[in-house]
This record gives sequence, C-alpha cells and structure tokens, in this order.
Amino acid sequence: MIEKKLSLKHYIALMLILVTAIIASINPLEFDSYLLHQAGTVFMLIALLVIMRKIGINFYSFCLYLLFLFIHIVGAHYLYSYVPYNEWFNALFHFDLNQSMGWTRNMYDRFVHFAYGFLLYPLFYRCFQVWFPTAKPTALLFLVIQFVMATSLIYEFIEWWIAMGLSPEDAENYNGQQGDMWDAHKDMFLATVGAVLIGFIQLSKEKTLIQK
Repeated sequence: MIEKKLSLKHYIALMLILVTAIIASINPLEFDSYLLHQAGTVFMLIALLVIMRKIGINFYSFCLYLLFLFIHIVGAHYLYSYVPYNEWFNALFHFDLNQSMGWTRNMYDRFVHFAYGFLLYPLFYRCFQVWFPTAKPTALLFLVIQFVMATSLIYEFIEWWIAMGLSPEDAENYNGQQGDMWDAHKDMFLATVGAVLIGFIQLSKEKTLIQK
C-alpha cells in the first residue's frame, strides 16, 4: 500500500535508526571521518521523507531503505575497513567467513555497495514509476539499474573530491580503499549486481501476478 504520511510503524522504524546512530556515535574509530559519513545519512533521511511526502512509498520500500542506512551507520562507526564482521561470525556461528571465502581484506564496504543497489532498488523503482507512468516494467528495470550505476559513479567522484582535501591518512580512513586501486570499480560493479539481482526477482514476480 502506497503511503504519503508517517504512521506509528514509520516512527518506530525511524526511532530504531536514531538509536543506532546514537550508539554508533559513542567512540567511533575516527570522529571526523565518522561525521563525513553521517552527513550522508542525514541527507538520505531527508530525501526519504521528501520522496514519501511527494509521491508516496510502501512500508516495504521504507524499511529496506532504513535497513541500508543501518548498515551504513554501522560501517561509519568502524570506518568501514575495520567492521569486525568476521569476529562476529566466529562468535555466533564458529565460522571464519574470510578464510572460507579466501578474502584477504575487510569486505564490509563491498557489502554496503551491494546493499545500495539491492535495498534501494524498490524506492528508485517507485520514483521512476511515477516519473514515467506509461513505461513498461522492463523499461523501468533498466532505468533503475542505470540510475544505480550513475549514482554509484557520482558517489565515487564525490568521495574522490573529498579525499583530495584530506591528508593521505585521513583520505584512506574515509575512502577505505585498503590499498586496492580498483576499489571504486568493484564498488560500482557490486551496486549494479545488487540492483540487477533484485530487479529481475521483482520483474519475475510482477509477470507471475499478471499471468494469474
């Protein structure tokens, strides 16, 4: 159901994000870099509320959007490169994820970029659905995928521009490249993969509903 006004369930979801941000603000690894990342969180929250007020979104899309922000806030606290997800896996499941996957770097930043394409796809789809009301689902699918690719590129440009004004150490803390010269390319690719994956799942479900 498309909703344009916040209800109790929306306020509860937003409160959970606020609590997460407050907890994440306690002793982050590098406060200046943390603030830079959280500026993006504030911008995205404002964008979400404006989009909801203007065109309306369903609660499913609203929650996926906030889930992405949750993942981002956790990453900001640990500077992305130092999120101890492998330790968490070991503690909870007695399973070394990095070793089993053959990873030699912290992969949390890759996960966040994948989540960008995967979790924000429904909201982007809704936007294009409103902007292009006569477009077919397949056309909307490719429009959203291209939008994810374009915004991922713009983000990498902004990240590069910010890093240019920082010291080499601060730039590394903010960017989290971990010595990988192809970091930006891989991040953009994973965002695209996330969008393609959920896009085709959603398209398949829509076709199934039409056939019924």
